Amino acid sequence: MTADTSVPIVSSGAFNNHSGIHHAFFTRQGGVSTGIYESLNCGPGSNDDPECVRINRDRAMVRLDVSPNSLVTPHQTHSATVAVVRGVVQEGEVLQADALVTKSPEMVLGILTADCAPVLFADNRVGVVAIAHVGWKGALAGVIEATVEVMTGLGAAPERITAVIGPCISMRSYEVGPEFPDNFPSWGIGNHKIFAPAPRQGYFLFNFSAYIFHCLYALGLKNASRLPYDTCAEAGRFFSYRRARLFGESDFGRNLSVIFLEN
Repeated sequence: MTADTSVPIVSSGAFNNHSGIHHAFFTRQGGVSTGIYESLNCGPGSNDDPECVRINRDRAMVRLDVSPNSLVTPHQTHSATVAVVRGVVQEGEVLQADALVTKSPEMVLGILTADCAPVLFADNRVGVVAIAHVGWKGALAGVIEATVEVMTGLGAAPERITAVIGPCISMRSYEVGPEFPDNFPSWGIGNHKIFAPAPRQGYFLFNFSAYIFHCLYALGLKNASRLPYDTCAEAGRFFSYRRARLFGESDFGRNLSVIFLEN
């Protein structure tokens, strides 16, 4: 199999020193879907043509020079549920989870997002990798903490884990209502690290990636970083749930992010 470099990816230099660990944040470019799903929509939960979604997912794996059958993506529900992937998921089998962890080199762990954050984890010393779908509800439910707990159960150590927050909605695009900061009572609306006044009177801008970064740091993950993208503002590069709603679109595509161990 030869990697298809026509499908663009975004990557993080944080994993450069992690031999045997590969990752990718795919954009919306390089696929076959059309219309509001143009073009690399990898979300089977969308209303896109299922055959187009299958082709897009296959193209993504070919881009990484791995078998399309190795990709595992769960059914995400903004929960704190973590699944350990030990082998190939059988056709028709659905993993109900918002994070995946593995020590198996043949498995490509994938998460689908459209403004929520894909967060990648790796402990290179023991060969444990993980990926989490982190929305604000999942973050409050404890999906980040649950992911790190499962990783440590497989031999990882927080101080060795490298974590990367992938492309997600940025503070400038994430306007929230007056009541929203009440979900984060330990922070308070005066903490400008995660909330700042929005141009609209009484509303706030939410720095979601900063909140995730705080959660990672509080768990002892000192080697954490985030990528400087805004999925909502960058319409030509990423799918976005919020942008679709702002423009009155009926649905939206999903961005694929993956991490895996070299076989």
